[in-house]
Amino acid sequence: MDNKDKKLQLFISYLQNERQYSSKTITSYRTDLLKAKQFWQKNGGFPGWEKIERRDIEIYLQYLAEQKLARSSQLRKMSSLRSFYRFLTKRKIVKIDPTQAVILRSAGHRLPQFFYEPEIKQVLDSLQGSDPLTQRNLALFELFYTTGMRVSEVSGLKLRQIEPSLNMILVHGKGNKDRYVVFDKQTKKALTNYLSAARIKLLGNKIDSDNVFLNSRGKVLTDRGIEYIMQKVFNSAGINGKVHPHELRHTFATAMLNNGADLRTVQELLGHSNLSTTQIYTHVTMTHLQSDYEKFFPRNVEKDEAKK
Repeated sequence: MDNKDKKLQLFISYLQNERQYSSKTITSYRTDLLKAKQFWQKNGGFPGWEKIERRDIEIYLQYLAEQKLARSSQLRKMSSLRSFYRFLTKRKIVKIDPTQAVILRSAGHRLPQFFYEPEIKQVLDSLQGSDPLTQRNLALFELFYTTGMRVSEVSGLKLRQIEPSLNMILVHGKGNKDRYVVFDKQTKKALTNYLSAARIKLLGNKIDSDNVFLNSRGKVLTDRGIEYIMQKVFNSAGINGKVHPHELRHTFATAMLNNGADLRTVQELLGHSNLSTTQIYTHVTMTHLQSDYEKFFPRNVEKDEAKK
């Protein structure tokens, strides 16, 4: 064991003396935690257990999945991290348990991935140009980010579905279920610039199909085409690795929740039939949950009123 890692030493001592686990089980916990620590040390540095965030754990779990580690082994390693952080938070050694916001989805599915706001800004800032394809790409990714639409909904989007005066779009979703989504002023500007000039240039002499997004030949931009463009644009902007439009949908949901939206609102905007689906595809930081609890739980509200 790392003799300098006091937090890990305390946990192992707890397993030995209070939980009285077998030496084999304790070795398993120690190995799992040291493996995780070594991964972070090799990939950007290990800042200390108290500074590990949800994103760090998700990246580690994604790495385990990419290594084709048995599902049972992935679950065990995640269990070790959860037990460790549960111990650290109960002993008030760390304030926030980063594992609680991580959802390990059922077998055969990858963990939901999303982008942080600076990453999105980095991509959008890279799309500053007057040529038709750049204007199209800016409008495309602004729309994905601010509405949470599915890639099939964006590729099939028609001009008549956009209501620019209301900053709204009537989306024809899965299962023939319609819903409205809203977009902001920045997205409206990007869409207006694209539709007023760039789209006309891309269309050329082709028959207008009424589809919003067109490829360089003036034809409908397909799901596959959008995926290809996203990979190219994001990588060029410095976002490495494999990316997919669905990650922008998840990014939208995450941003909404972390900024105060409730699950029902996000469910409606995403077009989910069941709230449980929204819960799987979204992350809520423990800090945000604690903040909401302090603001809205009746006893806390009463205390605040008494202070006034």
